[in-house]
Amino acid sequence: MKKDKPSATAEANAAFRAAELLRPKNEQVCEDRFAKRFIGLRFGIIARSRLLTSIALWYAERIIPGAANSVVARTRYIDDYLKQCIDGGIEQLVILGAGYDSRAYRFDELKPKVRVFEVDHPNTQRAKIQKVKKIFGSLPSHVTYVGLDLDRRKLGEGLLESGYDKTKKTLFIWEGVTVYLIPEAVDETLAFVAGNSGKGSCIIFDYAFQSAFDAATENGDAKKWREAYERRGEPPKFALKEDGVEEFLSKRGFYQVESVSMESLKKAYFKGPNAKRKVTNLGGVVHATVARKE
Repeated sequence: MKKDKPSATAEANAAFRAAELLRPKNEQVCEDRFAKRFIGLRFGIIARSRLLTSIALWYAERIIPGAANSVVARTRYIDDYLKQCIDGGIEQLVILGAGYDSRAYRFDELKPKVRVFEVDHPNTQRAKIQKVKKIFGSLPSHVTYVGLDLDRRKLGEGLLESGYDKTKKTLFIWEGVTVYLIPEAVDETLAFVAGNSGKGSCIIFDYAFQSAFDAATENGDAKKWREAYERRGEPPKFALKEDGVEEFLSKRGFYQVESVSMESLKKAYFKGPNAKRKVTNLGGVVHATVARKE
């Protein structure tokens, strides 16, 4: 993230979700009706028309092949998991590195019974709050905004000061974030979740494969991915081995670990007319439950 600027990556991801709604209904992988409202001048060409969007996505595909499709597949998977958790009786939802995530506003089931905490870097959150006020006229009463730089301040400090209840069943969503954090910040966040959430609490997040970080890799897509994010001023910092995710999380107080690769999400969501859409397959998504405390 560039100094004093909101995250360019957060806006790009919103643009990809907005573009998805211009596809025919039977081709839409995720549905984010508010995404377009969060896009500024930087990505304004996307979602204005199908022609302009097609041009923009063609250009994005040249920079990072499969990036846009990976974003919408990831969002869909996390949306589906959130629905399961709502049905399972979560009482709190914490969205870490919320960016322009709109789940607090488009999941009506949350409003009457689930308190939502949006945690993000102050620069991006200020821009988000301005847009939310413009869309709805005021800030929703069920959402609490927690401005926090996880590389500099611990998650618990901000959440507990903002009214978070560590005895309640909570879902933590961490989408499009871990790759930009130093490993110590990832560990501290997972330690807070494991030690400060109620029975049955869980977390879902995406992560990069360690192989994508390897400068010697022959994977051209991985090289393009690294270079693109370095140009944005948001270089990748954290990754996991493809076969080491369950061990990594079990050591940090989680069980019932389930991880899926982007290639698995392609098989699940990109069928029929979507079959030729490419994903990056440079990472995956994992969800896990906080281990029972004796």
